[in-house]
Amino acid sequence: MTRPMLIDTDPGVDDALALLMAFAHPGVELVALTVAAGNVGLAHTTANALRLVEWVGRQTPVYAGSAMPLVRQAEDAAFVHGVDGFGDTLLSRDASALASGHAAQAICDFAGTHAGELELVMLGPLTNLALALHLDPALPTRIHRLVIMGGAVTGHGNTSRIATEFNIGFDPEAAHVVFSGFPRIELVDWEATLRHGLEMGEFECWLQEGGPIAEIYGRISAATRRFMREHRGTRWHAADALAMAVALEPGHVLECAERAVRICVDDGLARGATLVDWDRRSADAVNCRIMMEYDRDRWRLLLRAALGLAPGER
Repeated sequence: MTRPMLIDTDPGVDDALALLMAFAHPGVELVALTVAAGNVGLAHTTANALRLVEWVGRQTPVYAGSAMPLVRQAEDAAFVHGVDGFGDTLLSRDASALASGHAAQAICDFAGTHAGELELVMLGPLTNLALALHLDPALPTRIHRLVIMGGAVTGHGNTSRIATEFNIGFDPEAAHVVFSGFPRIELVDWEATLRHGLEMGEFECWLQEGGPIAEIYGRISAATRRFMREHRGTRWHAADALAMAVALEPGHVLECAERAVRICVDDGLARGATLVDWDRRSADAVNCRIMMEYDRDRWRLLLRAALGLAPGER
């Protein structure tokens, strides 16, 4: 029996790999993709989501959501992903293929249809989910699991605000709403991503091995791989794909930490920072299960499956 899963995303090269993992996994039924602005603008993120669905030959509905953060505009990550989010490959897709309705309402609707069973995986800014929570304050009672890729739990972020991770920093107010409103979150942060990097040379060999999916992913990720080599050394970091591994196969989490987490919405360098009560000094209820270590061998197999590669190939 497959598990119903809805993925909220802002594709993005990294999101694309995570989505390919979900499409390749036999244990889940991907009921919908909801899309927000983040890595690039909404016109591009929705087009990229539609293109991915087309590439893998699925009928998964794609819902457009928020084009901007709740409170103030934020910078995107086009300098990493390309202006179109897919390495400036400019693979257009007709927006008329979008499902009707806003992504936030779609989240509420699917949570009702699959009440108590829906697994919600957030790969981008949390704007759509914050709006869904406003529409339905009882939404957390209808969600079976909430997995979020976001945050930097000891302040090693990846934005100009030093301590802030991109997804949370793009819309801190939305993140604050979500972390305050959901009593149980499985969190995969940026620092976990850094600990689970794959050797770039090995990953690029994988891209050369495979069929059409590996070839397409090689094309759209080429600019991002150049950026990583220039700025982050010899490892391929795939934050959204790591979060998807946790979502798909949580039994391979080897270590986690249960802590209370808040999001800083103040102005200044700490805006969007992930504040973790590591020493349990506050009266805040524990709301996050922070993933610290995932089985590396299983992680590699899930990545290879996403690219259409057999487990034993090298």
